[in-house]
Amino acid sequence: MPLIEVVIALIAVGVLLWLVNRYIPMQGTIKSILNAVVVIVVVLWLANLFGIFHYLTDFRVGH
Repeated sequence: MPLIEVVIALIAVGVLLWLVNRYIPMQGTIKSILNAVVVIVVVLWLANLFGIFHYLTDFRVGH
């Protein structure tokens, strides 16, 4: 995936999250949970995109 597409996707996610936070009324705790979930999903997506999960799956525990 080209870097420009990654940047565009990150900007789109950021704008969508801002729109949800700005215009959809919800409790502060729910808003915090939503923000945390979106950030975790984006970080995991970026980690998968850049191949960090490949290194994590190589670790073995036990024999």
